[in-house]
Amino acid sequence: MRRLGSIQCIEKVSDYDAPWIILFHGYGADASDLSPLGDIISTPIATNWLFPQGILEVPIGPGWSGRAWWNIRMSDLQAAADRGENFDFSDIKPDGFETAKKKALEMIQGLKVPWNQIVLGGFSQGAMLATELYLSAPETPKGLMILSGTLINQSEWKPKVANRQGQSFFMSHGSQDAVLGIKHAQKLETLLCQGGMKGKLMSFGGGHEIPPHILKAAGTYLHDTFKQP
Repeated sequence: MRRLGSIQCIEKVSDYDAPWIILFHGYGADASDLSPLGDIISTPIATNWLFPQGILEVPIGPGWSGRAWWNIRMSDLQAAADRGENFDFSDIKPDGFETAKKKALEMIQGLKVPWNQIVLGGFSQGAMLATELYLSAPETPKGLMILSGTLINQSEWKPKVANRQGQSFFMSHGSQDAVLGIKHAQKLETLLCQGGMKGKLMSFGGGHEIPPHILKAAGTYLHDTFKQP
């Protein structure tokens, strides 16, 4: 693993001068969770992959722990599930969100790579962080991959999308996702598209996961993205 700023990362390097794809893992996982994707997802040119380790240790079961970017009140998710709903994060800026963002930005600064040579992405909570970084970056990153993410902090995200007009994104979500409901992902898709970005939510008949055909579609997105000037 490589330390960038205060974050430990798994990296897969083809050529340090090549573009980078940074994927942030979800709540309760760790840097190794998404790292196999660097060998699975096809890219048209040599690329480097970075898989950061969440800054917090969180319990995920008796005697087991994982990593996260900020804490989630699981009781809120359970209460929504008891009502037959998915918890709506749209208007929430989570506690610890700004800390995660700050440390992730320091990590990227330590990479010393221009923003236009970086694709940001992630799964679940990691997708939320990647979206925030993409919208807040001082320059426009190369691309954005939202895997089973959702809309959060919409009051701040909405005006920021205007700075990314014409840029493309990739987004996927399971229609049966019991963790982050697809209707809230659709709200994020609408926010991005109404703000002038280009993309379409790719739904699939599954849950909180990344099935093989989504990985293939992500590769297609990267092919198109790296062909852009």
